[in-house]
Amino acid sequence: MPLELGVWRIDGGTAQLALHQLDFESRLEDILADDISIANPDWLLVGRQVRTAFGTRIDLLALDSQGNLVVLELKRDKTPRDIVAQVLEYGAWAKTLKPDDIAHIFDEFQKANPARASARISLDQAFREKFRVREMPEELNESHQLVIVASSLDPTTERVVSYLLQHHRVNINAVFFRVFRDRDREYMARAWLQDPFTVEAESAADSPEPEEWNGEYYGSFGYRNWADAVKYGYFSGGGGRWYSNTLHMLQPGARLWVNIPGTGYVGVGKVEETVVPCEEFMVKDDAGRRVPLLTVTGASVQMKSSKEEPDNAEYVVRVNWLKTVPESEAIREPGFFGNQNTVARPTSEKWKHTIERLKVRLGVA
Repeated sequence: MPLELGVWRIDGGTAQLALHQLDFESRLEDILADDISIANPDWLLVGRQVRTAFGTRIDLLALDSQGNLVVLELKRDKTPRDIVAQVLEYGAWAKTLKPDDIAHIFDEFQKANPARASARISLDQAFREKFRVREMPEELNESHQLVIVASSLDPTTERVVSYLLQHHRVNINAVFFRVFRDRDREYMARAWLQDPFTVEAESAADSPEPEEWNGEYYGSFGYRNWADAVKYGYFSGGGGRWYSNTLHMLQPGARLWVNIPGTGYVGVGKVEETVVPCEEFMVKDDAGRRVPLLTVTGASVQMKSSKEEPDNAEYVVRVNWLKTVPESEAIREPGFFGNQNTVARPTSEKWKHTIERLKVRLGVA
């Protein structure tokens, strides 16, 4: 069934906003090039109208926080067969790109953009600043994601994309945008064909065939105070629903292995309680008193309360840490699994390999 969006104004009665079609397709690429976070806050735009070896051009090219490429192609007036074939062709080409190729694409992207040309920075610097990590992953483009961007989605494209994703494990999705007008103001709404949280968290893009999940959860703990998390027994995520929603996957008894992006794996623990907003999470302070977490760590990690900022709030899960190491002793090895989701249930061989190595390195059965 094709996706459809409607927006209603409900103050002073009910009135549906008019759908604004005028020249939106031609504007959509400009909008996303100006702010790619509208599609996904976990993407760094590295190229626009990128020339391929086939003489064609990819509309937009991005990197996620794990250094994997995201190919975005606008549907415009292409037929369902044409847009799917084109994005698959682009994926085949993007898979061949090496780190130097991606760095060159990013440099050319900056040169072509007047706002960036005078203050060009390296891909490494842009990546570190965007994702708040000390260094880029050792390997780039170990997997890639394909995204069809449209102002509407026809049933045929929807069926083909869903088929490729669900039955052939192609990491493909579609996102569509609609613009609504209310007098002299315009509003844009976004919807994904497949829940991006589920697509990324439930599948391993680097695994060509479905594998059986080993029962071990992956956790990404970027730009947070790991020493506090160990001391007070918690794991957290926030800064947007994109980052906090996957915390609901963690139920009591689940075993969680924690990776700090750009640093390495720092611990494993068992979940004791389900997720709660940070302001509801209680801990024991140095005097043994039961106090809110925000009173002991709020300043150090700048946790945002759900009462003040429900969408960007920090959410917390209580964890009994079985084994941890300081950030300075984080464990990294070539071939270790990484993912941008706060929590994931990976099924790839890489994840199985990572867990077996971590069990040895951390001395955990």
